[in-house]
Amino acid sequence: MSITVTEAIGITAIEKSFGGARGVRALDSLTLSIPTSGVYGLLGRNGAGKSTLLRVIAGLLRADRGSVQIFGQPADARMRAKLGMLIESPSFYPFLTAREHLAMLARLTETRSDIEPVLARIGLTKAADKKVSGFSLGMKQRLGIGAALIGRPQALILDEPTNGLDPDGILEMRSLIRELAHRDGITVLLSSHLLDEVERICDRVAILQAGRLVAEGKVIDLLDREGRFFLKVDEPQALAARLGSTAEPADDGLYIRTEADEVPELIASLAASGVRIHEAKWIRPDLEAFFLSQTRGADA
Repeated sequence: MSITVTEAIGITAIEKSFGGARGVRALDSLTLSIPTSGVYGLLGRNGAGKSTLLRVIAGLLRADRGSVQIFGQPADARMRAKLGMLIESPSFYPFLTAREHLAMLARLTETRSDIEPVLARIGLTKAADKKVSGFSLGMKQRLGIGAALIGRPQALILDEPTNGLDPDGILEMRSLIRELAHRDGITVLLSSHLLDEVERICDRVAILQAGRLVAEGKVIDLLDREGRFFLKVDEPQALAARLGSTAEPADDGLYIRTEADEVPELIASLAASGVRIHEAKWIRPDLEAFFLSQTRGADA
């Protein structure tokens, strides 16, 4: 009987410090579960531990304590072969072409038949025989993802994949990552400081602060949790006084702090008491506002 694995990468109580006993603790008993589908975003201020975590998963750093599992098995060379990785900016031989770079990697992984499909997947078929020295930064980033795809990985680890790209390059990268996750079924774990892009591309996110997990979940659920309810009524000041500290008059109406699932009952109650409601809407914050609410005071 086959067993369905729902976790692509499992992080259990990982600790990592630099500089000895009085040094910096980059990861502090961090536990995290990355599911086997979709795009998972890793967020945090500089020094939060994002890059350190990705390097531990990739096997480039050894954790002081804790464990990593990949598709339900302890992370070793065999299981890490199931991962494609693009850590930091990709480096290439300027005198080689895109096709030659992929062919070199394909020989190592015995997946030579993958070269043409990968070139097509990353949109470099027409530029396949051009030397990388003439590539734009966006083309190099796409080739870096292509290199990570050689070997038919089940999951991709991408560290700042849109770093340094212009708006068109960011749009292309966003489209490619979502297609890899939702059309090709590859789990994508990415780190980024571009919160607007993360909100657009990621299904779930984890926010790190000082090496610890401060928030995690589906993007839509996290933002709904922090949302506010707006009502436009005839006498907002009077209703605010009636509702007390949960209500704040503004914008010709009032904002009410409440849970999203309590809104229908609140509307029904106010209407039954004679309040004339002209507009009612749930206002969800963007990811940047949520991120700041979770990480404010990081240096305290």
